[in-house]
Amino acid sequence: MLALFALHAAVAAFLPWLAARAPRGVWYVAALVPLAAVGWAAWHTGAVLDGGTLNETLSWAPALNLTVELRLDPLSLLMVYVVSGVGALVLLYCARYLPGHGREAALLLLFAGVMFGLVTADQLIALYIFWELTSVISFLLIAGRGEGADHRRAAEQALLTTAAGGLAMLFGFILLGIEADTYRISELLTDPPSGGLTWLAATLILVGAFAKSAQVPFSAWLPAAMVAPTPVSAYLHAAAMVKAGVYLVGRLTPALEGVGPWRPAVLAFGLTTMVVAAWRALRQNDLKLLIAYGTVSELGMLIALLGAGTRTSALAGEEMLLAHAAFKSSLFLTVGVVEKTTGTRDLTRLSGLARRLPLLAAAATVSAASMAGLPPLIGYLGKEAAYDGLWHAPFAGGGWAVAGLALGSLLTVAYSARFLWGAFARKPGVPDAEPAPAAPGLVWPICLLAAAAPVLGLWYEGTARLVEPYAATRGLLIEPGPGYAVSLWHGITAPLLVSASMIALGLVMHGARRPVARFGRRLPRLPDSQRGYDRTVRGVDHAATWLTRHTQVGSLPFYLTVLLLTVIVVPGGTLLSHPPDWPQVVGWHSVVQIPLSCVVLTALGGLVVARHRLTAVLLVGAVGYGVAALFLVQGAPDLALTQFLVETLTVVVFVLVLRRLPSSFTPERPSPKGRLLRAAVALAAGGCVAYFAVSATAVRQSLELSDTILERAPETGANNAVNALLVDFRALDTLGEISVLLVTVIGAGALLGYRSSRRQWPTGPSAGSRAARAFRGIHWDVPREPWLPEADELPRRDRSLLLEVVVRALFPAVLVLSVYLLFAGHYRPGGGFAGGLVAGQAFTLRYLVGRRAEAAFPLPITPRAVAGGGLALAALVALAPLAFGEPPLYSATFTLGLPPLGDVKIVTNIFFDLGVYLLVLGVCLKLLFALAQARDAGDTLVPYHDRPRRVPR
Repeated sequence: MLALFALHAAVAAFLPWLAARAPRGVWYVAALVPLAAVGWAAWHTGAVLDGGTLNETLSWAPALNLTVELRLDPLSLLMVYVVSGVGALVLLYCARYLPGHGREAALLLLFAGVMFGLVTADQLIALYIFWELTSVISFLLIAGRGEGADHRRAAEQALLTTAAGGLAMLFGFILLGIEADTYRISELLTDPPSGGLTWLAATLILVGAFAKSAQVPFSAWLPAAMVAPTPVSAYLHAAAMVKAGVYLVGRLTPALEGVGPWRPAVLAFGLTTMVVAAWRALRQNDLKLLIAYGTVSELGMLIALLGAGTRTSALAGEEMLLAHAAFKSSLFLTVGVVEKTTGTRDLTRLSGLARRLPLLAAAATVSAASMAGLPPLIGYLGKEAAYDGLWHAPFAGGGWAVAGLALGSLLTVAYSARFLWGAFARKPGVPDAEPAPAAPGLVWPICLLAAAAPVLGLWYEGTARLVEPYAATRGLLIEPGPGYAVSLWHGITAPLLVSASMIALGLVMHGARRPVARFGRRLPRLPDSQRGYDRTVRGVDHAATWLTRHTQVGSLPFYLTVLLLTVIVVPGGTLLSHPPDWPQVVGWHSVVQIPLSCVVLTALGGLVVARHRLTAVLLVGAVGYGVAALFLVQGAPDLALTQFLVETLTVVVFVLVLRRLPSSFTPERPSPKGRLLRAAVALAAGGCVAYFAVSATAVRQSLELSDTILERAPETGANNAVNALLVDFRALDTLGEISVLLVTVIGAGALLGYRSSRRQWPTGPSAGSRAARAFRGIHWDVPREPWLPEADELPRRDRSLLLEVVVRALFPAVLVLSVYLLFAGHYRPGGGFAGGLVAGQAFTLRYLVGRRAEAAFPLPITPRAVAGGGLALAALVALAPLAFGEPPLYSATFTLGLPPLGDVKIVTNIFFDLGVYLLVLGVCLKLLFALAQARDAGDTLVPYHDRPRRVPR
């Protein structure tokens, strides 16, 4: 299972490159992966249906119980067939519908992998991660690549609705895990919790499931998402993503069906959604919207059946889940062919298409008949089991449930007939359509999906073999009597008569569609989920505007005061209420600390009264250098080195930015009371931080952890315990921190160069500037060449021969020093972070003298690629041990015998450190290029206080 998930991700990463070379072949390659998943599921089907399970565990951090458990059982097996089988056919369909769309191919394949992980996850937190990934990928597929405002709005609505529901579901998972003392789903089913806050957990979980599966009142996002390409709708919004909520309900029903709100909620919301959405489907002229509202309706039925908590309802839910995945994806793809060949989806403009596209019409008729529940199709099996399960339900309210199901089924028959009539029938007064020929590659996937309905219906013994093991799960109620058996004929029964009556009435309703439409216009308007969503968004916007108007007053001192008061009150108050045992206070450990402390305090005092920006920056640098020296005296050379480098780079960046700011701070004349308040807050905040620092040392009970790190550092191939801590013991923290660093610098770079964002800054010798071309042909050993080729373009008054000579000598030496620090970090102060900072300062120094960023970094790659490559390398090193059966971030040591050098020891975590080095270097270059771009654009920064005030309305 882990290998299949990794295969989905690996092939998806390769598809955009392949799309430019094989526009249709990219889809065939993508389809091979879900086909492999189907083959894998078929291989294990016999063992799973005989009562076995397949379990896999990925131990991320076993000591912290951070593991990913995957499990294949009968319900997961059914969902794998749905997700991967339909996914493979949709991808094959896309070869003719969307040739060359590498981005969409990669996203659809990645979505198939994420859904595979979701339905096999045996842990609530892992399931939640996969759950949210489906929302993100759906957002990307709906939004597309600049298709328009409608796509962006629909994508935003889908993401907000499903992610908000997912957040509520996460809280429910946490509560459920606490009540059950486990987050493993299989253990929850074996020993379900009861009492306590289980009812609240169940309610929150249902909110997430209802939002994902588009139940009332969260149903508006799915019809809005129909702006996405038809294959996306067929796969995500019919067969796979929307089934996630249905699957979650079915997965947890054996454990939670007895919890107070569970069964009433799933029956009430599910059957209400079924009826309301089916009625809305009858009013649609757009074939795709008609099928979309029908999807919402049938999702409501599935939620009700799988959440009812009885054996027969579970059978019906599984059969209808199989039927719905086949017929609904088939009908969506049919709409795609109709639109592609005729140019419209409006059923009022389509006529006589059945005679022009007979094979497509036949496949659509079979799928619509299965949707309506006609024998001998799989849809009929599911409907019959649904009526029987609710008719003989061993709980109160079964009669109302049957009535709701019957009304929804009647409307389903009516809109199924409306779809066939609208798409293929001849209509008086409408000229017959003249469709373009439909490519066989578009039609045969539809025929295969449609063929699933009669095959699974006639071969009901095989269908029963697939669905009965889940229905026998402990925890589901068993109806009184001999028990329901999957079959095409049970005799003349009450459920059969109700089903036949609803089919007949549905066809009559379609025949009387004009009177029904007039009657519908006289009815009171039903609650509209889209209108409710729009009002909610407007309400949030108005609340945000009101809050902004009353809190964002445009005063930086005000914001700082609020932040500092929060620090003083919350953590400071907690510390004062629980004072620690004070340690023995030592004035100083070295006499050198006294003058260094005086330097820091003097610089701080000067900083408080400084009125010029450059003076303030230099004083801030003095404070940083003084603190770095204190670190060095205290015996922390790694920390001191990093502090020195960060302060140096920070001062340079500040000075570069200050060139675009007025030389003095904005004059302020606060009142005496204001000055007194600021002084009091500053002193209190400083005292709070000092108190916290001393308290932190006081609660240190022993040095056992520090001793352990020092003792085990050689196991990582390092004698430097600090480096071992960063790249081995806490490498996961380092990976997260460098990811945040990359995101932050991307935002900072965008802010620095936002006014000239359309200007594409050259990044290498091929960019065409004279300095870059000169760099490419430079011969450093020829005296007549300029010391720095890029400086030759500067005006004579801006050049300094001394600086050019110094930089020419220092630039390669500093780069060599950065590489030395990278590799020396395992044994002495240094490491990837320090090495990257040194390399970044080398390029910064060159830019300061030559004023050309593209010549300072004359390589045909962008800083973004350098930083992204570093993060990718670190992540690859972190995940590579999985391929060898080891936990992530595992480091190995190899000794190679090289005759000239002797035995050379290589530790794999050095490559992780190399990734950190590249990322830090890319971050420095990104900032450097952004500053250069803003400088060349000629922008002048205006301090916030000097800008005209504008209050939000």
